[in-house]
Amino acid sequence: METSWKEAIKKVLAESTMPLHYKEISELILSRGYYETDGATPAASVNAHIYSSIKHDGEKSPFIRVAKGTFTLRVATTSLASEVKEKPKATPPILEDDLSDSIIHSFGMYWQRNLIVWRNDPKIYGKQQALSKAVDFGKQKGLYILYDHHTVVYVGRTIDRPLGKRLYEHTIDRLGSRWNRFSWFGLLDVTQEGNLRETALNASLAALVATLEALLIEALEPPQNRKRGDDFSAVEYIQDIDPELREKEIQNTLRSLEQKMRGGA
Repeated sequence: METSWKEAIKKVLAESTMPLHYKEISELILSRGYYETDGATPAASVNAHIYSSIKHDGEKSPFIRVAKGTFTLRVATTSLASEVKEKPKATPPILEDDLSDSIIHSFGMYWQRNLIVWRNDPKIYGKQQALSKAVDFGKQKGLYILYDHHTVVYVGRTIDRPLGKRLYEHTIDRLGSRWNRFSWFGLLDVTQEGNLRETALNASLAALVATLEALLIEALEPPQNRKRGDDFSAVEYIQDIDPELREKEIQNTLRSLEQKMRGGA
């Protein structure tokens, strides 16, 4: 196992035949066991380490940014340029951060209603990746969509009351029996420790348009559109079952096995 994020990033990029997005890099690092972390935002950590290296080390950095959020190793680029007898292309200008102009910081698609313990202030768990720390998005603010399977039945906003509370209300109101899945798009950022925090909104007009486009594409899924839009840099989280439900599943499994053993005896 590598001793630092930087070494793990270099190893993944060295093994790849093409540039990789920082989200792909983080997934490969964890799945291949190159680095272990108990943090909630491994993709953001990878992006921050690469960005910091390029910003502070300049041409001495081992990384080159080839597109928004996408990187390769400088040595790989130099080697390829030597083969075709050309100088390596200049690195695209670095923005303050690839996530800095994002309005939506995180989102979840088609999460299941039955994986949540519904109460007045429920916990809604998700992970950036399978091996990362779970985050409770119950306090998230932003937009949400309710589905009957894949059919949109309601679109709402959650500002004065957080996401968990708004969704709970929809389990007991007129929509209670009409939805079994939901998607959400969050304005609050996720810290490395797995907490939610507010950030200043300084998005450009281009970022606003890109966000609106991405939300429409996610909600409507037009067959001719690529998913999420070209400039949607928010991080998608996968749903994680509430530990309370997982514990119940384990207990039910143990009871079932116990009954079978008694019956066999």
